[in-house]
Amino acid sequence: MRRPRLPAWTATLTWKAALVIAVMCCALAALLGVLVHASVTAQTADDSREKALARLTDVTRLYEAGEPLPRFAGIDPVGLPASLRALAVRGERGTMVGDDRGHPAMWAAGPADGRALAVRVDYTQSAETIDALDRSILGSSVLAIGATLLVGAFAVTRVTRRLHLTAQVARRISAGDLDARVDDPRTKDPSRPQDEVATVSGALDTMASSLQRKLQSEQRFTADVAHELRTPLTGLSAAAELLPEGRPSELVRDRVRAMRGLTEDLLEISRLDARNETVDLAVHELGPLAERVVRASGTETEVRVVRDATVETDRRRLERVLGNLVANAHKHGAPPVVVTVDGPVVSVRDHGPGYPAYLIASGPQRFRTESGGKGHGLGLTIAVGQAEVIGAALVFAVAPGGGAEALLRLPEYVDLSDDAPQD
Repeated sequence: MRRPRLPAWTATLTWKAALVIAVMCCALAALLGVLVHASVTAQTADDSREKALARLTDVTRLYEAGEPLPRFAGIDPVGLPASLRALAVRGERGTMVGDDRGHPAMWAAGPADGRALAVRVDYTQSAETIDALDRSILGSSVLAIGATLLVGAFAVTRVTRRLHLTAQVARRISAGDLDARVDDPRTKDPSRPQDEVATVSGALDTMASSLQRKLQSEQRFTADVAHELRTPLTGLSAAAELLPEGRPSELVRDRVRAMRGLTEDLLEISRLDARNETVDLAVHELGPLAERVVRASGTETEVRVVRDATVETDRRRLERVLGNLVANAHKHGAPPVVVTVDGPVVSVRDHGPGYPAYLIASGPQRFRTESGGKGHGLGLTIAVGQAEVIGAALVFAVAPGGGAEALLRLPEYVDLSDDAPQD
């Protein structure tokens, strides 16, 4: 039998703090209430007991003198508690709170010729005083608990709000926004005392600044290396074309082309990392665009258009994404490779061993591949970056029945002019 799951809000720090405060307040109020109740009850009972014993002393003298007893006294009166009667018969004196015709009374009894001589003192007002005190304690405890909860919730909310802001900034940084900062005012003034939240916020800002500087340095290094390689590669390519025909010259030209391709990929990745790319949006039919990409790839790839769609996108960047997905499917997968257009979703599937587990879990990684050492892991990285630029979602998954499948979901174009009212 599965245990019922608690609502998500019960896991929040605010709720937990409020629960702890409420429990502590209730426990403290109950403890103080019990102490006050016991003290007042004991004091009231002692006063009534002394009064009853004083009356019993006076009545005993009257009884021994043979004078008539007052109305609040008597021998074995009705309503005298049995335990107190037995105590008096044994020759001892005692008191007890009991009942007198439906009203609370303090009884005092003593021996009188083998019977019990007893007096009673009205205990109604004392009982009502204790009841009123209990109601006052309960009401004041409720008010104190409510006020403490409000003040505690306000204080905890201020802390949790800052924690939520810190978590939000951390998520923005993990998503690639390296300019995000918490900027807690408590961290800007070194002379100002800092609490734990401010310490965490300051550490997060410091980490983000350090990470940003490191990544920017790496991006500049990658871009500089790629730029510096273009000039010698251009000369090397021209020199390779002058070589006499033969197997060695073909190998040289092939390696030069591979190096030029790698250099261009590095330059493209450095531009994507800089996040200053601009898009040239236009309206395109998705089916014909996918067919054009497949024809340009020169590969045996089947195109299926289940339902065509009109999308507003950057054609060049979209062709780059689809071209990289098709090339990756042929390089690392197995035929047949199928490109399917179903509305604004394009899928590229092969029937090979499928994507590695790390790629499905966290996306492609540069210069990492598990397909026999072929490739540099840059094609899919560029595809993900270009998809992000055009506002598309690219997901890598295992296809039903085996194989790798990449799903590209594009924002569909809606022509609002057809919905306009006509005269």
